Amino acid sequence: MQIKAMTNNNIVYMTLQGEIDEHSAERARREADRLIDEYAAAESAVIDLSGVSFMDSTGIGFLIGRYKRFRRFGIPVYVTNLTQSTDKILEMSGVYTLIPKI
Repeated sequence: MQIKAMTNNNIVYMTLQGEIDEHSAERARREADRLIDEYAAAESAVIDLSGVSFMDSTGIGFLIGRYKRFRRFGIPVYVTNLTQSTDKILEMSGVYTLIPKI
């Protein structure tokens, strides 16, 4: 799992690439949290999932954890560019009630 972040117009864009599973989650959590802390002054955050090739329940936990961390800074979070399978997992799990898709 690779994570990149950038800002544009005070919006932080976090791009995820690879698989979000139990093997990659811990390192991804540390990196994502470091980036969230770095961009704590952003007005909103968009997590781009176009590069996610696989996600299981660990991925749901990853997203909810990052949502909580962003929210500690008062930053609303959105997801975008979902694959069909990722969209289905997030829809069935109810994640969209916390993190809307755009």
